[in-house]
Amino acid sequence: MSQSESLAMPDHLWRPLTQHALLRGKPRLCMVEAKGCYFTDESGKTYLDTLAGLWCVNVGYGRQELADAAHEQMSKLPYISPVMTAEPVSDFANKLKAMLGMDGHVYFSSSGSEANETAFKIARQHHLQSGQGGERRFKIISRYRAYHGNTMGAMAATGQAERKIGYEPGPPGFVHVMPPYPYRAHPKLSLEDHGEECARLLEETIIYEGAETVAAVIMEPLISGGGVLVPPDNYLPLVREICDRYGVLLIFDEVVSGFGRTGAMFAHLHWKTQPDIITFAKGLASGYMPVAATFARKDIFESFLGEAGDTSHFRQINTFGGHPVAAAVAMRNIQIVEEEDLPTNALKVGEYLRAELESAVGAHPHVGEIRGMGLLTGVELVVDRDSKVPLAESDMTKILAHALDRGVLLGRNTNTIPGRCNVLLISPPLILAREDADRIVESVHGALADLVERGATPV
Repeated sequence: MSQSESLAMPDHLWRPLTQHALLRGKPRLCMVEAKGCYFTDESGKTYLDTLAGLWCVNVGYGRQELADAAHEQMSKLPYISPVMTAEPVSDFANKLKAMLGMDGHVYFSSSGSEANETAFKIARQHHLQSGQGGERRFKIISRYRAYHGNTMGAMAATGQAERKIGYEPGPPGFVHVMPPYPYRAHPKLSLEDHGEECARLLEETIIYEGAETVAAVIMEPLISGGGVLVPPDNYLPLVREICDRYGVLLIFDEVVSGFGRTGAMFAHLHWKTQPDIITFAKGLASGYMPVAATFARKDIFESFLGEAGDTSHFRQINTFGGHPVAAAVAMRNIQIVEEEDLPTNALKVGEYLRAELESAVGAHPHVGEIRGMGLLTGVELVVDRDSKVPLAESDMTKILAHALDRGVLLGRNTNTIPGRCNVLLISPPLILAREDADRIVESVHGALADLVERGATPV
């Protein structure tokens, strides 16, 4: 399609996180196909996707085996009510349980937001029915900068102020604490001291709120969309101890970090810390089907058992939860992740990518820190390295535009903390090769050089 044809074509699509006033009079950027780590627009131009779609296309684009799995299941049994079951759904629940190495049950839904909403409801109802004085336990503690979804409860748990402008007040019972953020920790604190300090602040919050009112703590093992914040090694084990001490359930949101993204199958394995409830989405089916899951420990599931006719069962249903086609595709997707050992590739290529970034731009005056795990990397950009003042919104936009113009799609922490949306996000498909990593490095280096040439926005 020509540029004039693209300009003339009306577009009634309402896109998320997009200021449409800025699109008026510009040709649309419409993708038509994708293969591996690259997609192609309608003009034939290709782009390296460093975001894996939206943190989800872990096995890369164009996997015929996933299309075949969907076709086969659609032809056999395209849908069944979630109150019933089908072989691919049951088999996939068993597969997840075996992968986690924990005894428990899986509840399927369609998105990370739904998975987290499900976790909150499970936690509250479990305490109510556990017979341990849990009738007052309803509060959910989460962390600033974390993202847990866009439905009302998940958004209330989200610690990103800009995502909530115009939508509050939200539902009550959600409390936030500061996350570990080593780059902006007090300079007198060691990494271990900072981890201990953040865990202590969580404990103090539980005490001040009244432990008997707190149902659960939810956190990503490492914060992803909020800026790729990797915690000190002592932090998650301390959080586990604190939750046990006060009878609070620990929920790990592995919507982004699960299924190989961080160099392990699940991010919590890096810290040898087990949660009580885990939520998954995104990489569960690599974006080929909308599917999400909430896993709860066996004893939590058993607190929902009761007599026929009472209300002790989980009183929620999702029309497309436990969808047989989604389960079949997800099962084949996980098999690909295992067969091709994509967590190991994520670990090795991710380390290579950050090392090359450090070499190319690590000393750049606008680069505050390069951090991450596996193929999940954040580059925090600042006005200058001494003050650590975040780079201006307009400059972040210029950097992304420069890279996109040269065929590399970079991301950043959009609509997070006012004035602190200054982290480049790099989270490509787990099949990324070193030559693709080199291209990402070149794009970041070129965009920063262009910014210096133009002159960054003054403080």
